[in-house]
Amino acid sequence: MINISEVIETNKMIEQENLDVRTITMGINLLDCADSDLKKLCQNIYNKITGLAKDLVKTGEEISKEYGIPIVNKRISITPIALVGGTACKTPDDYVEIARTLDRAAAELGVNFIGGYSAIVSKGMSRSDELLIRSIPKAMACTERICSSVNVGSTKTGINMDAVRLMGDIIKETAELTKDCDSLGCAKLVVLCNAPDDNPFMAGAFHGVSEADAIINVGVSGPGVVKYALEQIRGKSFEVLCETIKRTAFKITRVGQLVAQEASRRLGVPFGIIDLSLAPTPAVGDSVAEILQEIGLEHPGAPGTTAALALLNDQVKKGGVMASSYVGGLSGAFIPVSEDQGMIDAVEAGALTIEKLEAMTCVCSVGLDMIAIPGDTSAATIAGIIADESAIGMVNQKTTAVRIIPAVGKVAGDKVEFGGLLGYAPVMPVNRFCCEAFVNRGGRIPAPIHSFKN
Repeated sequence: MINISEVIETNKMIEQENLDVRTITMGINLLDCADSDLKKLCQNIYNKITGLAKDLVKTGEEISKEYGIPIVNKRISITPIALVGGTACKTPDDYVEIARTLDRAAAELGVNFIGGYSAIVSKGMSRSDELLIRSIPKAMACTERICSSVNVGSTKTGINMDAVRLMGDIIKETAELTKDCDSLGCAKLVVLCNAPDDNPFMAGAFHGVSEADAIINVGVSGPGVVKYALEQIRGKSFEVLCETIKRTAFKITRVGQLVAQEASRRLGVPFGIIDLSLAPTPAVGDSVAEILQEIGLEHPGAPGTTAALALLNDQVKKGGVMASSYVGGLSGAFIPVSEDQGMIDAVEAGALTIEKLEAMTCVCSVGLDMIAIPGDTSAATIAGIIADESAIGMVNQKTTAVRIIPAVGKVAGDKVEFGGLLGYAPVMPVNRFCCEAFVNRGGRIPAPIHSFKN
């Protein structure tokens, strides 16, 4: 039960410390929409999404108003579309028609994003998978609310380097087709390794095939709350630091649990998971980087950064699992550059490089996230970056991702503007040495030896 002292403390966190519920995400299974006729398939998809999610936005707004808890986004995740459209779609343009249908449904419902324009190709690509992947640039350019993801590897299967190489080309093409808005299409596209089935956070959200027909997942944030708590114990030992983070994460997760249970009850949809991820925003005081500074770093990127981030991530998860029996998704600390003013400041101060960010991804929740790079970066270099990050995920049995924006016409030191929750980002330099012969070998990097646990 939630008692009155928790309510008072929650109100303080909301009013003074930027606590919010980042998203209520309804997951919807679209497998039963499959049809060999493209028009009928699109109509089936539209009808199912708009039928099941018709009250999602209204319910989120009602809960927010009644409990005084900001709920920033209402989103939908769907079955990876490559699994749904295979019979009807014969060309990439056929898949683009599905993307337009999804965008139309999102606009009708008033949701912020629909995630699941996706393919799971960690071991190989079907014809349907490849058609969807090749449709991504056009789909991202002609829609506003669709997010796309491609899972190219896992600890169990290894890394599909054919898909990695293709995604280097796809990201470049997406950047070119959306160059008039600082290559924004790439901000809605993520390449994953070990993608979870129950992630409510975009752009990597999709509804896994192991899930129920429809579920409610809630993503809770709150870096400002953690930072405020740490300000009260400056100079204290690591034991005190860890206990403070853990207790704060517990309180944040309890808020998410309340919202998730209410949304589930009112919508008549089973509760899935709480994703407790410290996801920053461009707002002042809502920064993971500032938590690292409060722990004792001058800037993220300074020596000790990876250790501090590992500590933060671990204590957040320990606190979260005590507050809810169904913590899932990614859960931990996000380190997107464009969405975190402290990370932007660190890049501009010269403290933070892509290489250091890559090291940090070994111990945090996701990966290289919302990083702008020069527009002339080659597709092979982008593929090499994806391969590096996928290898970290594969070997460490964790989710990693690359959401990278080769900003057309921009060079290192320039800025790109995305607006809203996506913020802005300084264009970061990349290693200019070539990896083309490596990524062009083709085939699959095999799974690591410790994957054999059957």
